[in-house]
Amino acid sequence: MCGMPQQPPVRSTPQRLPRPDASMSLLTNVMDHSLDDGYAEAAARKKADGEGGLPKTLRAKLGLAVGLVLAALVVTVGAAQARVAAPVVAKEREELIDRIDRETEAADRLEDQVDELRADVSARQREAIGHGGGSERSELVGILSGAVAVQGPGLKLVVDDAKDTSAGGDGDPRSTSGFSDTGRVRDRDMQRVVNGLWESGAEAISINGQRLTALSAIRAAGDAILVDNRPLVPPYTVLAVGDGQGLSDRFQNSADGLYLHALQENYGIRTAISVEDDLRLPAAPSVIVRTAQPISEKGTS
Repeated sequence: MCGMPQQPPVRSTPQRLPRPDASMSLLTNVMDHSLDDGYAEAAARKKADGEGGLPKTLRAKLGLAVGLVLAALVVTVGAAQARVAAPVVAKEREELIDRIDRETEAADRLEDQVDELRADVSARQREAIGHGGGSERSELVGILSGAVAVQGPGLKLVVDDAKDTSAGGDGDPRSTSGFSDTGRVRDRDMQRVVNGLWESGAEAISINGQRLTALSAIRAAGDAILVDNRPLVPPYTVLAVGDGQGLSDRFQNSADGLYLHALQENYGIRTAISVEDDLRLPAAPSVIVRTAQPISEKGTS
C-alpha cells in the first residue's frame, strides 16, 4: 500500500516582540549614539595619525618630564620657604606683643602721673583759695569754680538706659540721628539734663562722682559718654545741690525736664528723681585756666 509522501512539519515563525523602549526612539538613539558621528570620525582619524594621548616621541616625553620636575620643584621650594619663614613670623609676633605690653605699661604710668599732678594742682588751688583771707567771696569762688568739695540739700536724679535698648519710634528725630539703638542715653540727653538743672537753680552738679565746672564738656566717644574725657558707665547718677524741693519742681516743669519725661514715655529710658537733705559733692579733679586773667581794681591784669 503506497502511502502518501509525508510532508515536513511546518514550523511557525516566532513573532518579534517590540522593544520595551520602542516608544522612546529618540532617547534610545541618543543613548546608543552618545557621540556625534562627526566627532567620532575626528577622534578615529586623530588616533590613526598617532595624535592625542601621551606623547610618543622622545622629545615630547622629555618635555613632559621636565615640566613635571619643574612643577614639583616649585612646590618643594614653596613648602621649604614656608617652613623656614614660620619661626621668623612667630618671633616677630612675640616681639610685637612684648612691645605692645611695654607701651601699655608706659601709658598706664603716664596716666598715673597725670592723675597725681591733677590732684596736686587741685590741692594747691584749694590751698590758695583757703588762704584768700577766708572771705565769703573766696568761698563763693571756690564753690562756683568747683575747686572745693561742697555739701547741702538738693536732688538726686538717676538716668539709665531702657531695658530693651532697641525701643524707639519710626520717624522721630531721635531715630534718624545716626544711632540705631534709640533706647540708650546719649550725650546730648545728659547735656540737656545738666543745663536744665543749672537753669533751675542748681549751685553744684556732679555725674557719677565727676564734678562739673564751667570748663566741663559732656560728649560722646562711640557709645560711651565722656565727662571731661572720663568715660561714664550707666546708670548715670546726677547730684545737684540747691533748694531741694524747689529745684526738683522747677526742673520737672522745665523744657528739659519734660524732654527727659518724653524719653521715658517714648523710649523706655528709666529715670528716678528724689529730694535729698544732705548731698556731698567732691571737688573737681583740676580747674586750669590758660587764657582768662582777672582784672585788678586799677583795671590791669
